[in-house]
Amino acid sequence: MNRQTYYLILGSGIAGLTVAIKLAQQFPDRKVLVVTKSNEDESNTKYAQGGIAVVMDGVTDDFEKHINDTLLCGDGLCVREVVEMVIKEGPKRLAELIQWGTHFDTAADGTLDLGKEGGHSNNRVVHFKDQTGREIERAILTKAHQQPNIEILDFHFAIDLITENNICHGVFVLDEKSNEIITIHSRFTILATGGIGQVYQQTTNPKIATGDGIAMAIRAKAKISDMEFIQFHPTALYAPHSASTFLISEAVRGFGAYLKTKNGHRFMLDYDVRGELASRDIVSRSIETELKNSGDDCVYLDCTHLDIIEFQKHFPTIYQNCALEGIDIAQNWIPVIPTQHYLCGGIAVDLNGVTSINRLLACGECSRTGLHGANRLASNSLLEALVYAHQIFKFLSQTDSEIKSVKYDFKRKGNPIAAEWVSTLKEKLQSIMQQNAGIVRNDTDLKNTLKQLQVWKNDCREMEREYAVTKAFLELKNSIEVSIPIVAYSLKRTQNKGSFYKEGKTINLQF
Repeated sequence: MNRQTYYLILGSGIAGLTVAIKLAQQFPDRKVLVVTKSNEDESNTKYAQGGIAVVMDGVTDDFEKHINDTLLCGDGLCVREVVEMVIKEGPKRLAELIQWGTHFDTAADGTLDLGKEGGHSNNRVVHFKDQTGREIERAILTKAHQQPNIEILDFHFAIDLITENNICHGVFVLDEKSNEIITIHSRFTILATGGIGQVYQQTTNPKIATGDGIAMAIRAKAKISDMEFIQFHPTALYAPHSASTFLISEAVRGFGAYLKTKNGHRFMLDYDVRGELASRDIVSRSIETELKNSGDDCVYLDCTHLDIIEFQKHFPTIYQNCALEGIDIAQNWIPVIPTQHYLCGGIAVDLNGVTSINRLLACGECSRTGLHGANRLASNSLLEALVYAHQIFKFLSQTDSEIKSVKYDFKRKGNPIAAEWVSTLKEKLQSIMQQNAGIVRNDTDLKNTLKQLQVWKNDCREMEREYAVTKAFLELKNSIEVSIPIVAYSLKRTQNKGSFYKEGKTINLQF
């Protein structure tokens, strides 16, 4: 089956849907097709708890402070031009989101309630309780459905980009319900496919975060960058028997919670003068050091000294999830561990979100804009997605191209690849990446891991020659594809920066 569309967007989170809405409103006669591999509301956006970092208080805060906080967190590897653009565009893009019907918490005087998170010098995080991402996803989906020229194909898995002479002409898509492979030709394709969390055993990302967009871009020979910079969130709920990982938002520490060892020692002050509000890389490594020295399974977040009524009002989901685990935060400390959270690198794009492949653009977590450098400042990701979605919209508003149909027969062979083979290899992949490409790395383990990843990549090629692909197999293949540059770039890096730390290499202190 063949289809055509003017604009093809892969991903239905804040980045993808914002682009879709803007293009649909600007060009009501042009078809905008959004392809997503799960439910239309399932995305990394949905699970973002903290909020959007935006300078709203011109009295105690200003753009330069936010810029400096971002540059400090990025540890010398941010692109200043990008940082300035994103932060200065923030208030306009937030106003647009509010106009589209997104709700945010307000103070008693009616102004936006601004939270504070690690690495920020001021209160500037706009939020909706501890469910900011879910509220944004609700609002933008509603807005998208109001546009008659937007079509959302859910449960459709993008397999590979269609490219010829470094030009992207569309994508091959697997209809997960009919098992049919569809060829979609487009004038422009936008990757907004999110992160790579499922590469790791422990991640705050949903099951869909398997690096699909980045993997497709790699196979299409697009330029990627900064893949070694994997941010670990310091405080995920330690619940070893739970089927999923639950994040304890950084805003809880901004609210006044303390990190402690089981003996009650508030250890973060031993590592950084900012204590619990140091940047995520420092807090995560500090926890990792404490656990390595003590042999304990976790550290603890102490909220018992806080106003519990106010805590419940600000963090209802966190309060309820802790209660389900038998933790009464008024009396009990919350057990926490660092967990993979965010990829700072990805598909390299310019200020307009344009990749190194003609007619292919990217935004959101799958892209590397230069905003984050070596480490993402808390709540800058939703901001980046909004701003770059707007940049792509502006670029495409002034750009046009013709649809060219490229004939290519995507053959399916034989029986489906065995689910057991896929699940076994997936477990092995997650285990080796968690152990050898985590918070602290070393060259010996990285070299061994890279060799193993290459073997598994070849194994996947052999399976594709003999069997029909499945969604689970394609996700595994993509996870291996993105794991290779994570490890390879880690081997090449000789200086520790931001979220990257390799034993025996130069340490770059941020204190």
